[in-house]
Amino acid sequence: MIGYTTLGTDDLARAIAFYDVVLAEVGAKRFDTNERCAYWGKRRGMGMLALFKPYDGRPASVGNGVMVALGVRTREQVESAHRTALALGGANEGAPGPRGGGFYGAYFRDPDGNKLCVFAHEDEGMTAG
Repeated sequence: MIGYTTLGTDDLARAIAFYDVVLAEVGAKRFDTNERCAYWGKRRGMGMLALFKPYDGRPASVGNGVMVALGVRTREQVESAHRTALALGGANEGAPGPRGGGFYGAYFRDPDGNKLCVFAHEDEGMTAG
């Protein structure tokens, strides 16, 4: 079970502006911020996403093959989160759609280049549509 995931950013204010809106689409909110980082989640301590300025002082970088997946309940939430991310300057990495096995997902990169997926599963309450 994942407790939290961290992503790097060199522009925390820009990252906060992006994630405050995108994560609201999946039912999460920011609950802590300081000069180096910000945390979002549905409840403190479980399934959190954090953005950090790297502690070593070097520029943030994106790991090849690294992705954060955010689970939601409906296709509409997948589509709305993806659309919102792109409107806020994110880059499309895969339009919303079925990917097999009851999985419905969409992929995007945030303004720092971090890759994210928003997904729903039919067996977890996903609605048709």
